[in-house]
This record gives sequence, structure tokens and C-alpha cells, in this order.
Amino acid sequence: MRICHVITRLILGGAQENTLLTCEGLHARAREVTLVTGPPVGPEGELLTRARQGGYRVIVVDAMRREIHPFRDRAAAGELRRVLAEIRPDVMHSHSSKAGILARKAAAVVGGMKIVHTIHGLPFHPYQSRLRRRLYVALERRAARRSDAILSVADAMTEQALAAGVGRPEQFTTVYSGMETGRFLARPDETDAVRRSMRLPPKTVLVTQVSRLAELKGHEYILAAAARIADPKVCFCFVGDGHWRQRIEAQIASAGLADRFRLTGLVHPDRIPALLHASDVLVHCSLREGLARALPQAMLAGKPVVSFDVDGAREVVDSDTGILLPPKDAAGLQLAVETLASCPELRRKLGAAGRERCREMFDHNRMVDRIEAVYERLVE
Repeated sequence: MRICHVITRLILGGAQENTLLTCEGLHARAREVTLVTGPPVGPEGELLTRARQGGYRVIVVDAMRREIHPFRDRAAAGELRRVLAEIRPDVMHSHSSKAGILARKAAAVVGGMKIVHTIHGLPFHPYQSRLRRRLYVALERRAARRSDAILSVADAMTEQALAAGVGRPEQFTTVYSGMETGRFLARPDETDAVRRSMRLPPKTVLVTQVSRLAELKGHEYILAAAARIADPKVCFCFVGDGHWRQRIEAQIASAGLADRFRLTGLVHPDRIPALLHASDVLVHCSLREGLARALPQAMLAGKPVVSFDVDGAREVVDSDTGILLPPKDAAGLQLAVETLASCPELRRKLGAAGRERCREMFDHNRMVDRIEAVYERLVE
């Protein structure tokens, strides 16, 4: 079976890690895999190097970028048609919104292949202008009509897509985003060194968010909660980088919280397990997310999680594994952090339950099994 995956860019991110693990898993099973991507521009890091070491074919389409640009998008569409006509895959599988729009149209024009798309997160949401939202909904509806199957990383993505008129129920299959679970289950040797490097006061309770420093990731609500928490032993860590870094650093300084916050900057994925094990609580305050990989990753590390109730978060976070809050609830976030900080036994109980829940649910081999089964059903 020849399979071509197409993704907009290979930055450090959940959709990108998902795609790489899928390509690597399929390649290990003797499938003929090609990965097509745009260049990993921006401050969010890159996974292109890992992709090129995977043993399968990697093609970079320079014109394919995240931002809407009519001339560049037209060039990217033409290059995708050329690549697909050359490869003639049995299955074209697209990821992320831009690649999903362009690649599904290109595959339909070239013909002779099954078209699959994964929704890692929908491009339309309540925090954009009505005109932009209507445009994205219209584009996704049209692309869905070209799709033989649509995979969602959470049931919530399917529900939201169908509510917007995107696709038909029989097209959808939920496949949770897989990860190398063993790397998070085992406590890395460098965990203690990570805490020492942050120069944390004794008995510090470290509360961490792993995400890009960008709009709608909710860092402002963590800052608001931190300003209300009087206990100096509660410190916070932002893992990641992005266009909003200077803004966030200025907000931390303005609030007089510089001694309570640690910003790691861009972190290689190999260091994430140690950072999670070095933390005591994982918070995720994004206002839109398919299903943030940081949640199951922290749970695999045995950590309790606090999340805003957006998109797929409630499919892993409940009273057994953490605390789920209404979006933008800084007061609730304050109370949740204070409660967990004051009760080590509660942290251990929630963390242990989360570990057991995610151990199989997010295993990358299980993800590849389910994706491969969809391909086989379509091709047969």
C-alpha cells in the first residue's frame, strides 16, 4: 500500500508528532510512505530533521505555509497535484487545515486514490470574526465532500464538525493521538537536575503549562490566578516559545511575579518527560484545542491535571484524574491550584488514576493500528 501524508508544517506540536509517529509506524510495517510538508518557519522549533531520519521519503513544498496567501497557496496546490500525480498513492492522508484544504482538492483532481483527513483541531472557533469563521466552515464543508474518511483526535471534534455541517456521521472515526507512552511512564534520570536548574525554593510545588506562547493559549489566566495565590512555595513554569513570549514576559514583570515564574523557551520533545516528572501539577488553559497532548502526557507521568473544559479535554480529565474548569475561570484556577498544592495525597491519587487511564488509550501503536484499519477498509 502506498500512502502519502501531507501536513502544513513540521513545527514542534501535537499534530506534527502525531503525523511523524504515524509515518514511522506505517514505514515499520513495510508500507510505502511519503510525507509532504511545508517548511517549518517560525519560532516554534522543527521536527523536519526527525522526519528525514525516518527512512521514508520526505518532500518539502516551499510554498505551503500556514498563513493565507492567494498566490503562494495557488503555487502550493499546483505542486501538490504534481507530487500526487507522480506518487499515485493508494491513500492520501492530510493533516491540519491548510494542508487539508489544498491536498484534498489536489487528490480529487488527480484521482485514483482514497482521501483521508485528520482533524487535530478545527480551524473555526468562537474567538474569530464571523466572516473568517464562515469562510473556514465553507472551506471545510467543501473539503469534507471530497473525503472518503475523516479521523478526529477526540469525539468533541466530530461533534463540532457535524454541528457546523462539515461531513456526514458515517465518515468519522475517533483515533486518539498516540505517543511513545513508555517515555512518560518512566521517571527520567535527569528529573532532579531539571528542578535544580530552575533554582526553586525548598518544598516548591511546581505548576506547569506546556504549549506555544501564543494567542488563545490562556497564559493570562494563569498569571491572574498566580497573582491571587499568596503561598510563595507555589511556582509556575511555561514550557515552549512563540510570538507572544515578550508580551508574556512583560506581563509577568508588571505583576511582580518574576520570582514565581520560570520560562524554559523552546524545548526539544526528548526533554518533555523530565519536565513533566519534575512538575507537581499540569495546567492547560488553552481556549481551543483538539485534545492537548500535554494532558495525557502529564497523566502518564503520574501528575494531576487542571484544564479548561474545551473541546476534547473532558474525554480524559474528570474528577478521577484532575479538575475541569469553565473556560477563562481564573478564580476557579486559583482554587484548583491551591487545593492541589496543599494536598500531596490528592495529587498522588489523581495522578495514579490518570496514568492507568492513558496507558493504553494513547499508545502510538494502537493509533497506527486504527489508522491502518481505516486505510485497509477503504482500499478493499
